[in-house]
Amino acid sequence: MSGPNTTRVLVVPTAEFEKLGYFQGFSPDAERYLSHLLTPAFADFRPRCEVEEDPSYKQIIPYVIFCCGNRIFRYTRGSSQGEARLHRLRSIGVGGHVDEADADGRATYAAYEIALKRELDEEVAIGAPGTLRLVGLINDDQTPVGRVHLGAVHIYELEAESVSSREDGLAEAGFVSFADLQNSPEELETWSQISLEALVALGKG
Repeated sequence: MSGPNTTRVLVVPTAEFEKLGYFQGFSPDAERYLSHLLTPAFADFRPRCEVEEDPSYKQIIPYVIFCCGNRIFRYTRGSSQGEARLHRLRSIGVGGHVDEADADGRATYAAYEIALKRELDEEVAIGAPGTLRLVGLINDDQTPVGRVHLGAVHIYELEAESVSSREDGLAEAGFVSFADLQNSPEELETWSQISLEALVALGKG
């Protein structure tokens, strides 16, 4: 059985990301970054145990946020979630690493899209129609976790509040109002704080 010590995950060189235009926080220009980085020229699969502490690479993470009107899906990260440094923090993003098994190890945009669908299928049950769209990219070099990851932020606009957890790692899950989240942002993991600010700026909530 594979785990964090044996899994090979999709990474891109941090230097190549920075050449495209360094930013801290949120950028709405995700398509430009990903279409350049997620090509065989730059993307590669490396052992997760090696890159978790190596800021010369960024692991690409799909980060999907479920919204229904002015309400948003939130959960608490449990111990079965892969990133131990985020356990017990609240999150509004569902997703995970792009594994080498996705798209038969091809380090491409297609592998990313397959991983996104796989992560959603593994982590949640979606019981309502909706529309998924890419809205931005998160880079956070102010935390140890952030320094080795890039988050591709997607909004999943649902017609009804019908999302439930398929695993223990998504505990205390349910929809809350944007106002409730804004009243206690310190409870959220950093990526969720950045995403919440971006969503408000985009007119959500």
